[in-house]
Amino acid sequence: MKLLIIEDSSPLRRSLVVGFNNLGITTDEASNGTDGLSLALNNPYDIIILDLMLPGIDGMEILKQLRQSALQTRVIILSANSQHQDRINGLLQGADDYLTKPFSFDELHARVVAISRRGIINNFTNTITINGFILDSNTMSLRYEAININLTPNEFKIIEYLFNHPNQVMSTAMISDNIANNFDYISKNTIEAHISTIRKKIKSHPITATFPLKNKRGFGYYIES
Repeated sequence: MKLLIIEDSSPLRRSLVVGFNNLGITTDEASNGTDGLSLALNNPYDIIILDLMLPGIDGMEILKQLRQSALQTRVIILSANSQHQDRINGLLQGADDYLTKPFSFDELHARVVAISRRGIINNFTNTITINGFILDSNTMSLRYEAININLTPNEFKIIEYLFNHPNQVMSTAMISDNIANNFDYISKNTIEAHISTIRKKIKSHPITATFPLKNKRGFGYYIES
């Protein structure tokens, strides 16, 4: 895992860098918004830890520019402001979590771990990894370690849609709307048949990990992360 820490307080920034490095987590760091934004836009990170009060460009503007550039890297906001509306604004701008200062390193680390369980989005390789399964939008493939699971175009679209919305239950109608073009309709039975086939393909390989595709009876399907 690789983190980018954008924080202007040198003592806090260095303590976070040392703390994560001691856990075997690689970090880059920036002390101002201008350098932080440049690093975020030009390098692949799993999670960005972003202070709001920064010299140069403030954290909220950085978050806005990241999302406008279609960069979906996970972001945890750090802020001394605990106002309810500020937390809401940060989350609405696209942050994945919001932590108010002061905080313990253990709590921040726990939130990093929790967010990583949702799946790591790599904007530079167009991949999402959940429970060891790697969805690659460039090659339209699903793999686990060196094992490639051959999917049809519609099977891939189903998994891609669910991987992009982890822990959200999607009905067969929602899945159909997402993978069909403007003139097609894919029935509930067809969606269920595709999902059944996907599961059989994965089980046909010597994969020890559990594929995180779940069914909530009567509601739909979701990827558990």
